[in-house]
Amino acid sequence: MIEFSDASVTYPNGVKGLDGIDLTIPEGQFVVVVVGLSGAGKSTLVRTINGLVPVTGGQLMVNGATVSGAKRRKLRALRSDIGMIFQSFNLVGRTSVMNNVLMGRLHATGTIASSLGLYSKADKELAFTALERVGIVEKAWTRAAQLSGGQQQRVAIARALAQDPRIMLADEPVASLDPPTANQVMRDLERINKDLGITTVVNLHFLDLARRYGQRIIGMRSGKVVFDGTGEEADDAVFERIYGRSLTAEDVIAKEPGTIA
Repeated sequence: MIEFSDASVTYPNGVKGLDGIDLTIPEGQFVVVVVGLSGAGKSTLVRTINGLVPVTGGQLMVNGATVSGAKRRKLRALRSDIGMIFQSFNLVGRTSVMNNVLMGRLHATGTIASSLGLYSKADKELAFTALERVGIVEKAWTRAAQLSGGQQQRVAIARALAQDPRIMLADEPVASLDPPTANQVMRDLERINKDLGITTVVNLHFLDLARRYGQRIIGMRSGKVVFDGTGEEADDAVFERIYGRSLTAEDVIAKEPGTIA
């Protein structure tokens, strides 16, 4: 469970990233956080969950542990249970896909052993299984730099899966991808959530993807939650209220070939 209680984030320049958030995300839920306006708190919300952005007011609890005010050792333990997927993939391009995925085992293996490639058989099996789940196991020994953007993002998902996490965070994971690839990545995340019961929180700015994949949509504006409901409830009027403007073509991703509305 993830629980925000009157949680706020104020940056050093005085900007409020979060403003008195009260929000509970139950274990196993697939949540899409949508904000069209930059600086509206979408990335801040996700990054507080693993302590990348510290909560400066109120309280945040994750899996029964208090994140707000947690010291470094406690944060390391917390992050071992939380996989993180970034827009820019954050892979090491010069090494193999398998080595990138095995980096998800750093918390269990240790820096020295991992730098020497001394991963256990169990760690390697976890990495192979993660690659199989995203349909890219045949690229295991390919250099990451040789992959397409979509393939790199699927490797990043596999790396997060190799942690054996209880929570998966994805910060704009499809922003730089074409429509078919974006849908493939979202289907991977959706399937992982359903098959493994991993709580999944995804930042998106494409409204159609949010409606298609989110069990629950949280809309934010100016650091506050202004909508919390299902995809069916999130009509255009809701999104216009979240965005504070009329919707445009840039707010949706083009349909996949062969799909219907």
